[in-house]
Amino acid sequence: MTIIRYGITGVLCQFESRIDEETGKKVAALTAAVDQSGLPGILERVPAYCSLMIRFDPRRMRYETLCDFLKEAEKKLDAAGQAKEPKIVEIPVHYGGEDGPDLSFVAEHACLSEQEVVRIHSGKAYRIYMIGFLPGFPYLGGLDERLFTPRLSSPRTRISAGSVGIGGQQTGIYPMDSPGGWQLIGRTKITLFDPSKPPLYQAGDLIRFVPV
Repeated sequence: MTIIRYGITGVLCQFESRIDEETGKKVAALTAAVDQSGLPGILERVPAYCSLMIRFDPRRMRYETLCDFLKEAEKKLDAAGQAKEPKIVEIPVHYGGEDGPDLSFVAEHACLSEQEVVRIHSGKAYRIYMIGFLPGFPYLGGLDERLFTPRLSSPRTRISAGSVGIGGQQTGIYPMDSPGGWQLIGRTKITLFDPSKPPLYQAGDLIRFVPV
């Protein structure tokens, strides 16, 4: 892990520059360690695929103190693993039809039937590596290689909230109406982001799609 200072209030903890389960677990474990540390002055932490950004109040904690904590926490990541079992969030999805207009293309691209695509896509739990692009948009890791599908050559100007898509080697869910270029294979009716309520999920949690 490399620690990089970002201005007066930021620290970036950078792991190996790759997207995989092992790196994701390290990011989740370090995030949990920061959350449970009780360190004064932590303002925000932003986990991503292979890094953790921490914003702190320099009036309440010295940069060197935070770095010392992070170095000690790193030593315990491999031994301790993730501080707690990740939460599994089940998302009911209606695949195909108007809710998944690109399911047939994904199936054709993979040389599979639509039923096989649904079975494979819903057959495992996906780790949330980061939340981004839109509030509540989960970037999910672990998509089966058979379902890797290129993004649309021309993005749609409007995608309905709850749409489940595949973009390259990733899968995710659009939490609100927005433009987008991923291949849409289904849709959930669950409200994924409501600023008046606690988040349904966060980075480090697992999402499992349930066909309905």
